[in-house]
Amino acid sequence: MSNITTVLLLLNSQHLRYQWFYMICLIFQASFLLLIILSHENTKTIQAEQKPVTLLCIGCSVIAPHVLLLLKSFWKACYKSSKLPRKASVLFFEFLVSVGLAVLTIVAMPHLDIVTNVTILNSVAVLSGFLQAVTQCTVKKMNIFLLPSIMASVVMVVGYCLFVVLYILKDSADVKTAIWVGLAVGGSILVSFNWWENYFRVICVKRKSNVLKNLFEDLSKCQNMLHIMSSVLRIVVTACVLGAYVPLAKLDWDIVTSIPSRETRIVAIIIGVQLISSALCHWFALAACKMHAVRRCFILPLYLASLAVIPLFIAPVIIDYKIYKSNINFTSYCAEAVNIRNQSLSGDLFPHLCYTWFILVSQISRGCLVLLSGAGVLWWIGFVLATIHIWHLNTCRIQKTQDLFVRVYEGALIEQSLLLNTRFHIQRKNQRKREDTTPAMVYLCATMWHETYEEMMNITISVFRLDQYRPKSLTQSQFDDFTFEAHIYFDDAFTNVTGSQHRHLNTYAKELVKIIQIPDQAIIKTPYGARLVVEMPHGNNIVVHFKDKEKIRIKKRWSQVMYLYYLLGWKLMTKYYRYWQEGQDEKHLRREIQKLYICFFQKEKHNTYLLALDGDTDFQPAAVMLLIDRLKMYPRVGAACGRIHPTGSGPAVWFQKFEYAISHWLQKTAEHVFGCVLCSPGCFSLFRAEALMDDNVMKKYSTKSTEPSHYIQYDQGEDRWLCTLLLKQGWRVEYNAASDAYTNAPESFKELYNQRKRWGPSTMANVVDLLGSTNIVSKRNLSMSKLFMFYQLFGMISAILAPSTICLMVAGSLSFILEIPSPVALIIAVIPPAVYLGLCFKLKADTQITIAGILSVAYAFLMVVVAISIIASIIKEKTILTPSSIFTVAMSIIYIVTALMHPQELPLVFYGLLYIICIPSAYLLLTIYSMVNMNSVSWGTRESKPTPGAAVTAVSAVQAKTKKGRTEKGSENFWNELIKKYLEPVKNDKEKQEKTKNDLQELRSKVNFSFFFLNALWLMATFVFQGVDVFSLKINIIDFYQQETGVTIQIEPMSLMFILGFGISVLLQFVGMLHHTISTLIHYIAFLQTEPKQQKCADNEVPTVSVDAMYSYLLFLFLTWTITSFNTTTGIYLMVLTLSLLMISSCLC
Repeated sequence: MSNITTVLLLLNSQHLRYQWFYMICLIFQASFLLLIILSHENTKTIQAEQKPVTLLCIGCSVIAPHVLLLLKSFWKACYKSSKLPRKASVLFFEFLVSVGLAVLTIVAMPHLDIVTNVTILNSVAVLSGFLQAVTQCTVKKMNIFLLPSIMASVVMVVGYCLFVVLYILKDSADVKTAIWVGLAVGGSILVSFNWWENYFRVICVKRKSNVLKNLFEDLSKCQNMLHIMSSVLRIVVTACVLGAYVPLAKLDWDIVTSIPSRETRIVAIIIGVQLISSALCHWFALAACKMHAVRRCFILPLYLASLAVIPLFIAPVIIDYKIYKSNINFTSYCAEAVNIRNQSLSGDLFPHLCYTWFILVSQISRGCLVLLSGAGVLWWIGFVLATIHIWHLNTCRIQKTQDLFVRVYEGALIEQSLLLNTRFHIQRKNQRKREDTTPAMVYLCATMWHETYEEMMNITISVFRLDQYRPKSLTQSQFDDFTFEAHIYFDDAFTNVTGSQHRHLNTYAKELVKIIQIPDQAIIKTPYGARLVVEMPHGNNIVVHFKDKEKIRIKKRWSQVMYLYYLLGWKLMTKYYRYWQEGQDEKHLRREIQKLYICFFQKEKHNTYLLALDGDTDFQPAAVMLLIDRLKMYPRVGAACGRIHPTGSGPAVWFQKFEYAISHWLQKTAEHVFGCVLCSPGCFSLFRAEALMDDNVMKKYSTKSTEPSHYIQYDQGEDRWLCTLLLKQGWRVEYNAASDAYTNAPESFKELYNQRKRWGPSTMANVVDLLGSTNIVSKRNLSMSKLFMFYQLFGMISAILAPSTICLMVAGSLSFILEIPSPVALIIAVIPPAVYLGLCFKLKADTQITIAGILSVAYAFLMVVVAISIIASIIKEKTILTPSSIFTVAMSIIYIVTALMHPQELPLVFYGLLYIICIPSAYLLLTIYSMVNMNSVSWGTRESKPTPGAAVTAVSAVQAKTKKGRTEKGSENFWNELIKKYLEPVKNDKEKQEKTKNDLQELRSKVNFSFFFLNALWLMATFVFQGVDVFSLKINIIDFYQQETGVTIQIEPMSLMFILGFGISVLLQFVGMLHHTISTLIHYIAFLQTEPKQQKCADNEVPTVSVDAMYSYLLFLFLTWTITSFNTTTGIYLMVLTLSLLMISSCLC
């Protein structure tokens, strides 16, 4: 998989993922406990009057996740439908939890010892265990986890009793300590209400109560508004508790603005590490669950983190005590060390904090220490019992986040919140698989015309490879995900042969028969031409439909209409025809049809997919599986496409390789992340039958072109138009970067120009169609917001103004090189494209392409000179702070970093040099050629005529020898009706053709006038701004040493506006690429984890021992640097301890 890089594959190691997650959990625990320690009155690192700062940091760590949730929910509410809940009773629990968490972390924990602070957080699962038992009893589905749930609550209550008894025995007269203990117990119990929603959802679904039903509806349909309201409530309550406690503790908020730099640096580093580590911990937990590494990379690290954090604090003190080599006991040594450090407040910070807390622990009597340890162990055991059901958590390959976790994580107790947030399901002993195991039916639909032998061989090998990957002969219990059937639709497959009354297969069709035919297989005559059915070695069928242009309409769109109605209208509805033909009475038929429609047909068309292919597509089975995953997991996804790689040789192909790479790396990923993919290419895309059968999709796609614009939008870019219809109906179109497919690209300059002549106008027509329906699209399609449509509008404007923009770029280059005024350079730059535009209206297409080739070479030399001149100017002026230099450097960095994110495609960067010098040809000359010739609706590629000769007869003499060759029962009538309604061959009506030709020329004239008039206005406006200095911006150039050079540069506002717009657009695409790359990584690793072992390719396996060691070492350095930023000596302590922890985790793995 070229898009899943070697580095991403190495991250598949569970050993590595365990270490990352485990260490981040430790970093979180350590940083949060450091904040608690700094808030204690006996800690002299932060003076007593400065404690509000540390309390404020604790409050920030508590509310940080809810601030993020508030922003996320508000963003969703802006472009998605959000409803207010019927009742705000849900917020009552949020109030209790927010009060409890604020009291526990801000008020109580800073007054308790470190052992209590580590262990009491596990007690927040006390109510979860009870609610689990209640849920199972309420829905009357008790299972093996009922007893652990009951035991968890009992064990935790006993732990609370031991905890209270401990402080009674320690000092019953200490009122303050009793208050802190009571607040800690009460706060932890209130926090345990945080996960009530996890269990009430199950109860609401299973019970018939209207109150519970309304509650469930509010939780499901009003989620965004509930998140906004609950987040605001959490923030307000935490702020109130913090604001009330500081004055009550006789502290002053004014000290916050006057803290010394040393203390500020300490607190800032700790809170920064805490916030980042908590967010990373949540993300790694989510990634581990989605990658099916729940047990070793999610549950175990969270269980062990709270146990390992205590040695993390004590070990540095013990090491220092051993180095000290004193005869005094350990407690006295700690007291002496703390007194010395308190006097100077210098030295290592980390051991100082540990000394303070060890003194507090050592002052507890041995009996009380036993009770404290017992309470901590009981809480931990209860926490494990309350979350033991997660050990058997069943997840899909790309599970949704909302299906994994019910709520947002809690910044103060990350381990507990992650485990208790995991969605609760009642599981039985024999329930190990997902409830919905209905296998999908995938129809491979390839269209062919004039493919070469090698191209036909590529797709045939791919289909046979899939046959081996999912054999039909094996039992469905082994492969229950999908079955498939391959169909090839061959356009214009027949020719007349001299001396024969029958039409025969032409040379292209004969090549295909030669490739796939097995002995004793018959080519059967059909109403549309002929059909060949071949059973592949592993039991799946491949069916070739040879189309006769004298019997059925040809071209790709009509081949697609043909298989849409055949596979979805005939094969999917065969059961209904069978009932009708069996002669059952009408009443019984109506009842059966209604029953089947409700129980079977809706589900079947939802799980039926069509894989659209070109006749030369080469793909791997894993690529198909990754697309199937997208449609299986997300019910509103109507189509999904993969990463298309152009193949071939020559400069034209090299240009396309980089163009395709940039388009998929940035443009398609941005569309996927921020909205929907606008074009799912017909060479490798998976469509859902339910989406295609939706209103105004399949039927409108079968519309015959009657207006000039139809010929451009419908016939020149059929795949993009089909996606437009899906998007308008509210279906989502997605992109998967790991699903690779290879297809041949035009190798000649002429072929490339003719191909883009079709693509350019059709793309523009479909985007304009979507933009014109912005209100309808954004209302029906929840993935396409108005902001996303504005992003598409900007892209459309950029595409329209591309010719004038290139002229401005060339003008700037001429002005820089020849040192001539900008207006004069602009006039010179406009002359060649203007002359070419005039010639295109007079000359033939081939001559236009020849002239474009000559101009392309000239522009290429100019671009080389420009690139060298920009580099020379940077060196000469010793600055990159000029608009051209900044733009060039920024774009180069983004493209190089993007390429580094795809290391296996890194060599494509070298093709980027060719792409740069071909920019004028691609965005100026090609645009002019496409717009002027938009009235020519010929295909432009693969138009060579088949050579007549000896051929295979369409009606074979061996027709009766095999049953597999027989025509499907009742299909002949279906084909006759379909051809009559949609697919009748186009009659040679010269009058109509002449009218269509004139209409297309008239449309071309109107569109070209508007198109080039806008470009002329843009050029004229720029010319005026260049000639009038009033509207220009003058910027002083700064050199590498940040000193003014005395030279000023003049920037036109319009140029600056365009550069900023383009830069923001590319930056958004870069962010989308990062997000999509991470999600693709998770999906691909989950795919590797869940595929049957015999299907995993041994070639993809990579050694992980040395890589794990390398990443472990890097992680070790990162952890040491993060926590020990305070002092160098502390790093020595932490290096030894961290290395030991890494060795322990390696042994566990």
